[in-house]
Order: sequence, then structure tokens, then C-alpha cells
Amino acid sequence: MIGVHTQLLCADQVEQAARILRSGGLLGIPTETVYGLGADGLNPDAVARIFQAKGRPQDNPLILHIPSADWLERYCADIPPLAYELARRFWPGPLTMILKRRDMVPDAVTAGLDTVGMRCPAHPVTRAILEAAGTPVAAPSGNTSGRPSPTCLADMLEDMDGKIDGIVDGGPCDVGVESTILDLTVSPPRLLRPGGITLEQLREVVGEVAVDSAVTRPLAAGEKPRAPGMKYRHYAPKAPVTVVRGEPAAAARYIRRHLADGDGVICFNEFVPLFEGHPVEPIGPKDDRAEHARRVFDALRYFDGTQVAHIWAQCPDSAGLGLAVSNRLNKAAGFHIVEAEKP
Repeated sequence: MIGVHTQLLCADQVEQAARILRSGGLLGIPTETVYGLGADGLNPDAVARIFQAKGRPQDNPLILHIPSADWLERYCADIPPLAYELARRFWPGPLTMILKRRDMVPDAVTAGLDTVGMRCPAHPVTRAILEAAGTPVAAPSGNTSGRPSPTCLADMLEDMDGKIDGIVDGGPCDVGVESTILDLTVSPPRLLRPGGITLEQLREVVGEVAVDSAVTRPLAAGEKPRAPGMKYRHYAPKAPVTVVRGEPAAAARYIRRHLADGDGVICFNEFVPLFEGHPVEPIGPKDDRAEHARRVFDALRYFDGTQVAHIWAQCPDSAGLGLAVSNRLNKAAGFHIVEAEKP
């Protein structure tokens, strides 16, 4: 399938998009989080093409996308009541639940694990495509493996044009970071990846939620990832990234003192004037974490079109969506993180 002409499909071409999936093809699909690279999740050959197109490691599991919670019983076993409670609260939406899989789910999707990630996306066009295709769709983010995830059609085309069969134009993504992943096969449930549903929102429904250590550090040698994004360097531009944590004004001053000729900066809007003469990508006001989430991948991708030698990035705190944004920046930096001095 590599080297095919990529069709650009409009939102009303639902049946044409569904045919691509049913025939074993690869389809770029819009979601509220990022654009995904979809294939029939019950067809191992089609799923294998996802890994080929992305250059994705085979031990990195995929998520199955379904149009409603009614489909869970088809692909999952021993589903706890909490899964349906979470689905009522957060589906359609940016929450992936790790559940025990049924035998019909191929190893190509789960990387050989006995669990599978399940999600019902909020984008109405993609849910219509899922219904029309009549099959769960395996879909990681639609970027070349390791690069920043795509949040618009242009990003998806940049990485996948000529490698896949079609891309559905669903407009820019509303959330901008991938789904939250919650493992419901352990007690207490464990957050494996922060995303569009915050830890605080989960705790309102679930009560105690453990946070996997891979959220804040890289996996150790030999550790097997239980969900996408846990093991490998992700979201990274070509230039190396250093994340600076701390009170925003202090972090901005730290970056200004250490900034070298040829460096670029990702920062909050308030501090853009500090970096005059350098390429700067603002990601929103310092307290607007939803805007940080929408813009963080665009900011990382922007620098690939420049000649910067190094990127400095201000990082929000871990409250709310800040946990997801800081996780993505930390992974883009390979966990090269410094702490700004206290003001």
C-alpha cells in the first residue's frame, strides 16, 4: 500500500472513506484530539500497514476506535461496570480505557498483550465512518513515528501523503493532545497517559487513580509498554529540546539567560518580547492550559521549518490539562528538563 496516491476526502464522503477501511486500506481520520491513521482493527494485514507507513515499532500497541459503548462487548471481556460509568460520563470523548480483549482482536493491535485500548472519538464525521465501516478502527496518531502529532489536514499530508489511501478533512482538532489512557484491568485504575480528560476529572468519577511512573519518566530497559506513547521518544522536532519548569516568569528569565544564537523558544504569550531576535512560537496565555494543549504540537512542528539548533520550551504546571502538555513536551525533549530558580 505504500506509494499509493492519497485521496483527499470531504466530510460528506463517509461511505467512500468506509470503503477504504473495509478493503484493507489506510485512512487518515480527524478526531477531537489529533488526526489518526486508521485501518480495519480486525484485519492484521491492514494493521501491519499502519506500522509500515509510520515506521512505528511493532511492540507499541494501538487503540481501537468504536462509534459507541454498545460495541465494547464485541471486542472486550470481563468489562467492569466502571467502564460503562466512564463511558456515560466521557464518551464520545478523549478517553481510552484499557480492558481485557477477546480473541478476535489480533496481536498486531495489542502487541501481544491480553488487553486492548478502546475509545469512542467525539468527532461526528469519524463516528459516522466507523458506523458505516462496521468494524473497529485501529488508529494511532497520523505522524511519522517520533514526530509531533498532526492536528490539522496539512500536518497529516506532510507526513503521510503518498503512503496511505486517503485523508478525511475534518478541520482543525479541538483538543490538540491525544486521549487520556486509563487502565481498568488493575486496582486502583492506573493513568498510563494524560490527555484530554484530566486526572482531576477521572478522580471525580473513579475515586483513587494511580499515576504510572512512565507519565513523568522514560520506561526503563526491558519494560514493556501497556499503552501507546509509553516507551519511545515521541512528539520530537528535528532540533533538540530543553524543557524549563517553574514559575512562568522565572522560567522565562532562565531561558533568556541561556539562549544562544540560533536557538528557538516555545513560550507563553506574555513572555514573547523577551526573545526578540529569535524564532518564537507562543502557545497561549500562561494560565490557559486548554490553549497550550491545542498549540503545543503546532509549535513543535513549526521549528522543523527553521534552522534552529536548539529549542527551549516553557512548561505549564501539572494541574488539569497541564499534565498532558508537560508530558508531551518532556517526551519531545527526551526528558531533558531543567528547573528554573525560585523567584
